[in-house]
Amino acid sequence: MVGGLADLSHVTRRPGLMAGLKTGMLLGVALTVWLFGPGPMAPYRRALLSRSAPQLVLVLGGDVDRERIGARLARQLNLPLLVSGGSNREYATWLLQEERLNPERVTLDYRAHDTLSNFTSLVDELQSDGIQHVLLVTSEDHLARSMAVGQVVAGSRGIHLTGVPVACFPECEQEGRLKQISDWLRAMAWVITGRDLRDAANLGPEVR
Repeated sequence: MVGGLADLSHVTRRPGLMAGLKTGMLLGVALTVWLFGPGPMAPYRRALLSRSAPQLVLVLGGDVDRERIGARLARQLNLPLLVSGGSNREYATWLLQEERLNPERVTLDYRAHDTLSNFTSLVDELQSDGIQHVLLVTSEDHLARSMAVGQVVAGSRGIHLTGVPVACFPECEQEGRLKQISDWLRAMAWVITGRDLRDAANLGPEVR
């Protein structure tokens, strides 16, 4: 100690150590800005750091088992249920009655025509309703792609997703990485432009 101060002469004689300390400080500042600063990444940070309890069960249509599991989960957790692009209204209504759900807490939405529009047709309304955490129910072979798309689209509105896989064996169909990347790029383009590249190219809806 010199005059009550630590002797740092050994540090100043080691420029590599000083450079490392400076780099660490800069990285710390950058991380703090990224986590708490304003900008286009702010909604994603909110979604990533969200610790709120689930507020909604969202079922992606394509298999009635998803609707059945989603209905049971909503009943067990006492959460509202939203089914996007599910089975026809008559069958869905019967199924939800079988699962003893309050119809006032169930929404059947038929605007979606593929995985991307499962999210783009809903996220603004969910944001307006103050939804911050959604349980996402879909088949286990569809979960990776739907989470990749959903985390981009829902994340842009500050909504955190927790995936809930539904068993599909022996009917599972392994999805290719190219399909996941393609839909992820479509999701990014939608967030940036507000348009679906597939619609712009007149390619028609995908097969879910």
